[in-house]
Amino acid sequence: MPLTPLDIHNKEFSTGFRGYNIDEVNEFLDQVIKDFELLIKEKKEQEERVAILNERVDYYKSLEENLSKSILVAQETAEDVKSNARKEAQLILKESEKNADRIVNEALAKSRKIAIEIEELKKRASVYRMRFRTLLEAQLEMLENGDWDNIEQPQVDSPVTVE
Repeated sequence: MPLTPLDIHNKEFSTGFRGYNIDEVNEFLDQVIKDFELLIKEKKEQEERVAILNERVDYYKSLEENLSKSILVAQETAEDVKSNARKEAQLILKESEKNADRIVNEALAKSRKIAIEIEELKKRASVYRMRFRTLLEAQLEMLENGDWDNIEQPQVDSPVTVE
């Protein structure tokens, strides 16, 4: 068991012939007691300080661990956000491509329909022009034919006089 200041204080030495001076020994023991008490007090303060510092270290370790976990969670969340954004972008791109294909197909169908209508109108115009030309040629032939001069007058029972 370690010595205590009380042990030192209560220690008695036997005296012999020509032994130590009792006053000097007592003064020295008093000084040792004071120094020993001071050392014990400093030791307790240091132990308390170590305990406080250990608590702080534990707190900072806990804080560091929490921060590390938070950083990992943030990184995972960031990766999830990136992944979701990529997926959403791909979906938007696919949807846009579908819409573009649909629009192109509709436009092609409309252009084909218009081309067919144009061809039909061209055919009609050609037929109309041919009929009109035929009619005009027939009329010209009638004009050029001298038949206009020989048109018979209708016979009437009574002569018509022209004045």
